[in-house]
Amino acid sequence: MAADRVVVLGSNFGGFTAALALKHELGDDVAVTVISPSDRFVFNPSLIWLPFGKRTAADITVPVIPPFEAHGVEFVHAAATSIDAGARTVTTDQATGNVHPYDYLVIATGYRNQMDVVPGLVPENKAFTITTLPDAERAGVAWRRFLDNPGPVVIGATAGAGCFGAAYEFLFNMSYQLKKHKIRKRVPLTYVTPEPFLGHFGIGGLPHGEQLLGLFMAKEKITAVGDVAITEVDDGRLTLADDRTIDFAYAMIVPPFIGQEVVHTVPGLADAKGYVKVRDTYQSMEHDDIYAVGIAAAVDSPWHTANPIGIPKTGFPTEQQAHVAAKNIAAQIRGEKPEVHKEFADIKGICVMDAGNNGVVILTDKMLPPRKHGMLIPGPQAHAMKLAFEKYFLWKTEHGYVTLP
Repeated sequence: MAADRVVVLGSNFGGFTAALALKHELGDDVAVTVISPSDRFVFNPSLIWLPFGKRTAADITVPVIPPFEAHGVEFVHAAATSIDAGARTVTTDQATGNVHPYDYLVIATGYRNQMDVVPGLVPENKAFTITTLPDAERAGVAWRRFLDNPGPVVIGATAGAGCFGAAYEFLFNMSYQLKKHKIRKRVPLTYVTPEPFLGHFGIGGLPHGEQLLGLFMAKEKITAVGDVAITEVDDGRLTLADDRTIDFAYAMIVPPFIGQEVVHTVPGLADAKGYVKVRDTYQSMEHDDIYAVGIAAAVDSPWHTANPIGIPKTGFPTEQQAHVAAKNIAAQIRGEKPEVHKEFADIKGICVMDAGNNGVVILTDKMLPPRKHGMLIPGPQAHAMKLAFEKYFLWKTEHGYVTLP
């Protein structure tokens, strides 16, 4: 009897983990095909360093074909253009052989930047982001130009953004780099955020987080402008919802994320943002044979704020979701019911936030409140931990060791 066919869309944290975890679970009893427009895994947490020249693209990427081949996973280097949930097929932009049938589908397609959420949020206006590799490289080119003619810097996030950790990390790395280049005293540094308070992070905040971030800001002489939306960006000027303006020579703004178009166009599969509505098994609400993990999976926000706040769907919870999905698909292939359940909110929170030569370790018993435990541990050990973890994770990825912690 032919092995069941699992097609995985995406080759980064979610897709990479789900594909290899499935092969670990079932071996030759499953045929796994990964379809992705990128043949390199990108370690997104290190994108904060790339604009400053501390990393190159080669330093933080790993080719996915060798580990896939070593573990018996087929890789199709192409973009998915449509999903037919009724026919159980995925169509790609390949010239030939572009229809891929599946018995089970895992959607791990990640995100797109919603840059048009704020008019003028474009590189031509000296406003950049770092949330993808090409974006971080463009921000790096602009940073090198900035050093020749420095001026005020604005770091922040738009309303609806959720990746606040990257904004904070880039902010404190910016302060560190300005000092290294001996221009910090000449460069006003401002942080603009829709968070209702510093350290909300899109996860509801943590004990003493607001005070700790306030101390960091005061120490680095950073002006914080909170609980406000950015409404427009002109060439070197940012306008806020309360009509205040902030001039800048360089800005890095984290936008909201939205799902991929190929997902958004499937009837009944995705929400308005293009994220797949899922159960706690990571099966879609509409189809038992379609799963979604990582940023592609919808997560409802448990709170309402004056300015919309997204939820960060980072690497660790994405891996956890991918393992849950793999175990449940394996159960279905064996003729069993999916019995592994893990709500996104109940996944542990583990994050290391870098600050140049310092940082904060964030630990929580749950991603979202109510929680029993949550703590922030500041100190230079956090910077060392992030450096070490980067090397470990890239090594793990290079070999396809997704069952390691």
